[in-house]
Amino acid sequence: MRKFVPLTLGALILAPAAMAQEAGGGGSIVSSLIMFVPLILIFYFLLIRPQQQRQKKHREMIEAIKKGDTVVTAGGLIGKVTRVADTEVTVELADGVRVRSLKGMIADVKDKNTPVAAND
Repeated sequence: MRKFVPLTLGALILAPAAMAQEAGGGGSIVSSLIMFVPLILIFYFLLIRPQQQRQKKHREMIEAIKKGDTVVTAGGLIGKVTRVADTEVTVELADGVRVRSLKGMIADVKDKNTPVAAND
């Protein structure tokens, strides 16, 4: 314990001097900022912005669902919308088989003319 205290005090005294030598002035901060700005821009344009556009497109598609549309759920079920509420839709999967689903769980909306796949 007695040896630990002088070593710690010595490290605290010498550390700022060593950091000042490594810094080499104010140029290193500017050069590191110059390197990070392009990386941030690349991440924004390649990852963040396309994801936001996909979310906006999906939200608009969900809001535009109406009775008679053919939809594909996130679980892969294909059916025809028979009723639309605020947060739910009723989907007819087969004759007399109706399922209530949340609007957020709709993965895709097909045209009215797209035939529903037969389970034969």
